[in-house]
Amino acid sequence: MDDASHNNDFALVLGGSQGLGLATVRKLLLEGIPVIAVHRDMRKDMKQIAVEFDSLSGGSTPFYSIHKDAIKEKGQVEILREIKKILGQDAKVRLLVHSIAKGNLKPMTSDSQVPTLSGEDFVLTGEAMAYNMYRWVKLLFREGLFASNPSVIAFTSEGSSKVIPGYGAVAAAKATLEAIIRQLAVEFAPRGLRANGLQAGVTPTDSMKRIPGSAEILERTAQRNPSGRLTRPEDVADVVYLLSRHEAAWINGAIIKVDGGESLC
Repeated sequence: MDDASHNNDFALVLGGSQGLGLATVRKLLLEGIPVIAVHRDMRKDMKQIAVEFDSLSGGSTPFYSIHKDAIKEKGQVEILREIKKILGQDAKVRLLVHSIAKGNLKPMTSDSQVPTLSGEDFVLTGEAMAYNMYRWVKLLFREGLFASNPSVIAFTSEGSSKVIPGYGAVAAAKATLEAIIRQLAVEFAPRGLRANGLQAGVTPTDSMKRIPGSAEILERTAQRNPSGRLTRPEDVADVVYLLSRHEAAWINGAIIKVDGGESLC
């Protein structure tokens, strides 16, 4: 199926107000793909986000934002209701991008009063950053909102297989996310769906800067990356767009590194 047949269909970006998610929203709109961005931000951040979204709404490609919780069931019901209104009778969701970054960044042990990871921290982080993606795939299929041959993309990181201080709960969630992507790719292939993960290089997003020792990680990574710089959100968004095209239809179940060769060094 060529891209022209999807002209009225939307990309749904969960976590589309900051970082990789926002860069993805910008890129897809630039390429003429209508976007629905779902986000749940703190009140203190909403002024800046509103300015950003207003600028995106001024273009010729349809853009809608939904400020609700995509993790909790009540929010999911409300979001689905709004999505159906936006899509109307003719449009569907052609691309689901999962960019929710919500996790606990704590060490497993500590000699000071620094809080350490609990079992509940692992559960909450895994729910937000891994299982939630699967729930949304199931919800969209159940409601008949997916277009034919839809694409699902989620963001993972090198931390899924490499130890980073304070990253234990997120690392477990990312490893789980990659396993779910592989399983989706096989079990949902007969339904026309393809699922892939993008393993971005170290990117100076707000989420990254919350990791303990992030300043040192950023400096060290910029030095070791053979391309001579850190990964930018736009680098990752470009690959989301590439995977959304019909030419990428035979890429399924892959974890694709988007890091300029960083992981080789």
